[in-house]
Amino acid sequence: MKESRRLGCISGTALIATTVTVVAVVVLVLARGGLMFNPGELNAQPGETLGGVNSHAALASECSRCHPAFWATSRMSDLCVECHAGISVQVSGMTGLHGAVLQKNQNIQCRDCHPDHRGAEAPLTTMTSTDFPHEMLGYSLLGHARRADGQDFACADCHGDDITVFDANTCTDCHRQIDPVYTQTHLLWVGTGCLSCHDGVDTFGRGFSHDQTAYPLTGAHSEALCSSCHLDARALDDLKNAPQECSACHLKDDAHQSRFGQDCGQCHSPNGWTPATFDHDLSAFKLEGKHRQVRCEECHINDVFAGTPQACVDCHRGDDEHDGRFGADCGACHNPSDWEEASFDHNRSNFPLTGAHERVECEQCHVNGTFKGTATACISCHEDPIYHLGLFSTDCQSCHSTTAWQPAQYNSPHPFPVNHEDANTCRDCHPSTLSAWTCYTCHDQGETAREHREEGIGNFEDCLRCHPTGREEEGGDD
Repeated sequence: MKESRRLGCISGTALIATTVTVVAVVVLVLARGGLMFNPGELNAQPGETLGGVNSHAALASECSRCHPAFWATSRMSDLCVECHAGISVQVSGMTGLHGAVLQKNQNIQCRDCHPDHRGAEAPLTTMTSTDFPHEMLGYSLLGHARRADGQDFACADCHGDDITVFDANTCTDCHRQIDPVYTQTHLLWVGTGCLSCHDGVDTFGRGFSHDQTAYPLTGAHSEALCSSCHLDARALDDLKNAPQECSACHLKDDAHQSRFGQDCGQCHSPNGWTPATFDHDLSAFKLEGKHRQVRCEECHINDVFAGTPQACVDCHRGDDEHDGRFGADCGACHNPSDWEEASFDHNRSNFPLTGAHERVECEQCHVNGTFKGTATACISCHEDPIYHLGLFSTDCQSCHSTTAWQPAQYNSPHPFPVNHEDANTCRDCHPSTLSAWTCYTCHDQGETAREHREEGIGNFEDCLRCHPTGREEEGGDD
């Protein structure tokens, strides 16, 4: 019997069997959608709808949606971002959480952190703290390298079996082991919302310095408990929104009852309520001149401030050289710089100064510093001049003004009608005294005598006898 030919160890029967097996496998794969290679169920937890589905389990029969063919050049991560377009933006721009992950490890794949086929309820996220940029989530692991027992932290220490879950009690359980007294006090103040303020590196923890804020703590403020100012604070925003006005904390301690406003810092400092520096300019009685040099207790007897009198005489009555003759308003003449720098407004008196009177020195009228009872009649200072001595009353202002003695205006009836156009002043007719008169200031005496003699008038010296009104045509007896 003739033997069949072989190709080494491969027989024709083997080739046929192999071919049949391959065809059967291909048919089975095509028929079952590749499920024969499925290592386990896909995650069935619902989420955002992407690519027409809201969970990986919906793709159980479409392996090619996530697994490229072995001959394809694309990778599984390339197919992930076809659905997860938002992640694609982070990866391409090296931004956000996923961009930060790639910056730490350029070779990392999506499945390294997001494995599937582990069951319908298995978490889709798993990783190690070494590769994951935890600080991108607002909490750095720099301050949590080791547990209270000295062992290195693992993700499960804080997250348990699900990396997406965190129990705040984890913080308190650990920190009670480190400092139970402080931890309990802190919890009573702010509660258990640790992540509301803490970022893992103690930016706002026990190492926090208030000098980093817009309100540095100085003086007694540096000794105050946080809870004294940050009442019922439960989050970082609560701490930042604490009021900074003095009155927010100290209104109940205001001995002035807001009479000086609510800006305590105008007078007080954080070192203590006393000593204080009061700005009197904020009050209704501003201090000027020598008043600034006066000690507080000289005006505020027995530390009584409310109702302190403000009138000058209340403090200076004993210094009043005028004995109240000018009233109680010292400020009408004096100023706070010096008593001697006085300026009396004579217009407030019953004898206002006008004209030349304004230039007269006070002591010329007020002899020996006497003011009360000073005579106001002109004749008191201005004697009746010899020129019209005894001819008029003491009412000088009927003819004269305070501007000057001359020129004067005669306002009384004149014995001789003043109707000569050439007559300018009294002295034209009364050269030496008003009691004597002459016409010869204007009329030539020699010519007048010659004309009158020619007319047979012998008594021509008494002009008024013939010319009582000053007219030339008037006449009289010889």
